[in-house]
Amino acid sequence: MQAWRVHRNGEPSEVMRLEETDRPTPGDGQVLIEVLAANVNFPDALLCRGQYQVRPPLPFTPGVEICGRTPDGRRVLATPALPDGGLAEYVVADEAALLPAPEALDDAEAAALHIGYQTGWFGLHRRAHLRAGETLLVHAAAGGVGSAAVQLGKAAGATVIGVVGGPEKAEAASELGCDLVVDRRSENIVAAVKEATGGRGADVVYDPVGGDAYAASVKCIAFEGRVIVVGFASGVIPSPALNHALVKNYSIAGLHWGLYNAQDPAAVRACHDELTRLSAQGVIKPLISERVPLAGAAAAVQRVADGTSTGRIVVLPAGAAR
Repeated sequence: MQAWRVHRNGEPSEVMRLEETDRPTPGDGQVLIEVLAANVNFPDALLCRGQYQVRPPLPFTPGVEICGRTPDGRRVLATPALPDGGLAEYVVADEAALLPAPEALDDAEAAALHIGYQTGWFGLHRRAHLRAGETLLVHAAAGGVGSAAVQLGKAAGATVIGVVGGPEKAEAASELGCDLVVDRRSENIVAAVKEATGGRGADVVYDPVGGDAYAASVKCIAFEGRVIVVGFASGVIPSPALNHALVKNYSIAGLHWGLYNAQDPAAVRACHDELTRLSAQGVIKPLISERVPLAGAAAAVQRVADGTSTGRIVVLPAGAAR
């Protein structure tokens, strides 16, 4: 089969190589899956750089989530077992962790429903306890992770303020349903949020960016607000001033979805049932900006790494028609 392999750490476009290799062999409790679609995630770039919390042995194949077909014909969502990731024609995954692909979504959309939307749902509902009528501030609102949070926030009845970088992404965030879009390149985030909320600030902040995004967030957080730390796409990990959290009476909560997958798989399945219901109703639908063939995977991962992509880029190993 064909698979993208990383033999040394570095930038994705420099270290990813498309090679012929053997199909992975399932172990106990695992199943071989034909990859129908592989969603590109920022962690794929971090894996290439050797900066992710999981460091598979070299060489490895990136790709942390797929929609695929099992030997018995089921269409499923899976997180492939590294070092044999999803940017390949076949993967192996734990049978017990497979989730049925929602019928309302095609292969590319289904592949993008998994980690990003699970992260958004657990972040907003389990960690932030978002309530209808509250104001949700989403950073990188037109990106893969942020776009999921925007849709889930609207589904929960929140007023959603999306922060983006540039007019193209502002248009995408608006189409996703943001009530207000703030272009960080030309507008002051803190002033815009305070004006939109009558000085109260955002009740919940969803931050996959870190750095300046986090610094702005805590300047416009509401009384008893909650900041959900999802990641650090900016490359800068903030050092929270806990005296500031004390004086302004807000909470800072981390969200690592993989721990739910390991510690509470029943909650992950319940979340998937809810996401499937919402997708069937048309309330949520992954924003797919590009569908590329397997040969275009390295360039796709690099675009996500550089922050130039909008929504999700999905790799279709059998061709870009699905």
